[in-house]
Amino acid sequence: MAAGQRRNTLVVSQARQAIDQLKYETAAEIGLPNYQGYLGDVPSRLNGAVGGNMVRKMIQAYEQSRATQS
Repeated sequence: MAAGQRRNTLVVSQARQAIDQLKYETAAEIGLPNYQGYLGDVPSRLNGAVGGNMVRKMIQAYEQSRATQS
């Protein structure tokens, strides 16, 4: 993604690399192996699928961490 297109700011700025890695792993899992650089030719439905699956993974990780804390 071009640096000028990032409008969302992370609360923890050091998490950028981890979020990007999660994005690339999720894209590869749904069948988009080259999900870097120019993404103008990727349909919005697939971009939405990547984001939705990322959220699912983050929620699952949070729930697991909460379950082990109890």
